[in-house]
Amino acid sequence: MMAARTLDPVRILVVDDDPGDVLMIEEALATSDVDKVIDVVGDGQEAMEFLRREGRHSGAHRPDVILLDLNMPRMDGRQVLGEVKGDADLRTIPIVVLTTSNADTDIISSYTLQANAYVTKPIDLDDFNDVVHRIDEFFGRVVVLPKQRP
Repeated sequence: MMAARTLDPVRILVVDDDPGDVLMIEEALATSDVDKVIDVVGDGQEAMEFLRREGRHSGAHRPDVILLDLNMPRMDGRQVLGEVKGDADLRTIPIVVLTTSNADTDIISSYTLQANAYVTKPIDLDDFNDVVHRIDEFFGRVVVLPKQRP
């Protein structure tokens, strides 16, 4: 049995415009025993405001990992990837692209923009839960994440 990597909860930022997917992600994360705090934003523009602690997100905490959908209004996931990985203060935050797209162009562009992982959302609910649990377990117990900055 692996020991927990830290006493601090893992902070996860979910960036997804589909309320149904957000609910499934939250429910899957809630059923694991990894201590975590989940924040949710509905599009890329709000994600950048959250990450830069702007406007109504001025009190936001830096996430340890971001679960990022690609296809969203206002600012899509590709644009978020480019902004985050191009920002010296944010680029060390691991980003898992969690999307319905399995198009080669999306996969290649995500990794080109320095996504840390690309995961296609399964259609089957049990498979979806399993995928989210695996992501949670990996980032909550296995990997060493960069130390949070205030």
